[in-house]
Amino acid sequence: MAVTSLQDKPRPSEEEAGLGTTFPVRPRGRREGGKKAEGRMPCEALHSALRKAFRGVQEQYGAWKGTLAAVAPLLDSLSSLAEQAQALQVADLDRSPLRPFPGLRGRLQTKHRAAAEVLLANLQQKMLPELQKARDTMGTQVTGIFLLCEAPKAELGLESLFQRQPLCPSLADMLEWLLDIERLYHQIYLEAKLLLLQIRYENLAGMQALPKAWEQVMQHSRQQQGTVEDALLKVSFFLEEAA
Repeated sequence: MAVTSLQDKPRPSEEEAGLGTTFPVRPRGRREGGKKAEGRMPCEALHSALRKAFRGVQEQYGAWKGTLAAVAPLLDSLSSLAEQAQALQVADLDRSPLRPFPGLRGRLQTKHRAAAEVLLANLQQKMLPELQKARDTMGTQVTGIFLLCEAPKAELGLESLFQRQPLCPSLADMLEWLLDIERLYHQIYLEAKLLLLQIRYENLAGMQALPKAWEQVMQHSRQQQGTVEDALLKVSFFLEEAA
């Protein structure tokens, strides 16, 4: 039986031995780097969307408060008209110095109604749509941000959601603040809509009570205004960082 020595064994070729060739080794460094870059992209997109949303709040908040403030004088005028109309209904014009003017009661009632309709149109067709626009804009931005959160959910861990930085609140905090602001806009809009759309000239007593009813709406708004102002203060450095 012949014994084959090591020297007699055929040497493997360079290809077989792996010399001079490039094996398909997985580039771990590149994959890890790519994964990190992919992981950063959702956060960058969220930060961009959050900045856009909070800047929108900054721009709209003054107009929102201005619209709410502009409603009160219109309701005061409606209340005064209702009071005058109610007094006209019970006034005995035949025993007053105005007796020589026939049909005066009807003419005055027509003028009162026309003035009330102008005020109602301003409230229902101008003021209320302004509040609705702010509410809808806020809702659209919040929905878009949450869609971004859901799309790359595999890449967003708890650490990235709750991590805070000196100039940047956590994503979770900012999402919560936006939800609070959206809830405020939605609540006040619904209260204003319920009040303004039920105004009828035939209900003079209800028209006289409008300023008091609106004050209740404004009281709810004032109680929640700190939510908006505190949120804008907390994200002020975050907004300036990319300015």
